[in-house]
Amino acid sequence: MKLRTARRRGPHGPQRDDRGFASVEFAVLAVVILALVFTAIQVGLYFHARKAAQSAARQGVEAGRQFASSPSDGVAQAQNYLARFGGSVRGASVTSSGSSAEEVRITVRGSVATLVPGLELTVTQHAEAPIERWTTP
Repeated sequence: MKLRTARRRGPHGPQRDDRGFASVEFAVLAVVILALVFTAIQVGLYFHARKAAQSAARQGVEAGRQFASSPSDGVAQAQNYLARFGGSVRGASVTSSGSSAEEVRITVRGSVATLVPGLELTVTQHAEAPIERWTTP
C-alpha cells in the first residue's frame, strides 16, 4: 500500500519546500557584508594616509618658514615626520617645488596601502606659508 502525502496548494499552484534556502541566503549575505567591511577599512586607510601626508607637509612648512632656514630644511623635517608616523603612506616623496623667496611650499605624494590587489590609490597633500623675515617699520 502506497501512501500519498497531500501537497499544499498556494494561490499560484503547488508550494515548494524551502528547506536549505537559509544557507543560500547566508552565503549571499556574507559576501555583501564582507565587501562592506573591506570597503570601510579601505576608506579608513585612505583617510589615515591623507592625514599623515597633510601633517608631514605642515611640519615641513613650519620648519622651512622659520627665520634663517631654507625649504630644504622643511623637506628634511617632513621626511623625518613620515619616517616616524607615515607608515600608511607608501613610497612617499617630499618636494619643495613651488617655493619662492617669500613663501615655502611642501608637497607630499605617496600611495595608500590597499586591501584589494591591483587597486592603486594615491595621496597628494601640500602646505604653504610665508617665510619669516625681518622688516623695518
